[in-house]
Amino acid sequence: MTVSLKNFNQALSEAQQLFDCFEALNGQEAIAAPDALKKASLILTLTAWETYVEDVAMELFYEQIKILKGSNLGGFAEKQLVKRLKFFHNPNTRKTKDLFEEFFNFDVTEHWRWNNVEPKEARDQLNRWISKRGDAVHRATVDYTQPQVINKKELSKCLQFFKELAQATDKALEQL
Repeated sequence: MTVSLKNFNQALSEAQQLFDCFEALNGQEAIAAPDALKKASLILTLTAWETYVEDVAMELFYEQIKILKGSNLGGFAEKQLVKRLKFFHNPNTRKTKDLFEEFFNFDVTEHWRWNNVEPKEARDQLNRWISKRGDAVHRATVDYTQPQVINKKELSKCLQFFKELAQATDKALEQL
């Protein structure tokens, strides 16, 4: 297990804590649990994923380039990765695939497989969660008669999905 995965699991636990707060408040009749807690949990989950991808890329990079550390080539490669990660936001399937192919010649998305989830389904689901995160961040709820950005059941699935996705990514990167 990479250090990045351990850090991801900690960050994901914070998103889980927000979801648990929603659940606890939702059970009390005197208090209406704010949907903002679910949206915040979704945003934290996707932020944890983004941080994990960036961190694991750097961790893997330093492991692979240690022989070149201190050389001009090593310094140049490190600057390129750092520059690339500064613009690495909303790591959907394409961005994640491109990052790992560019720096490690490895399509990590082909290894996103667990339980009954195949790589294509995992890639499609990641893109849907990225899109839903965009809705949560950029769209305020103005019409309360419309469906919520994310409901309780979806959020539970989201948390589980990203836990499995990070584990599958970490396992795939062990091959490098």
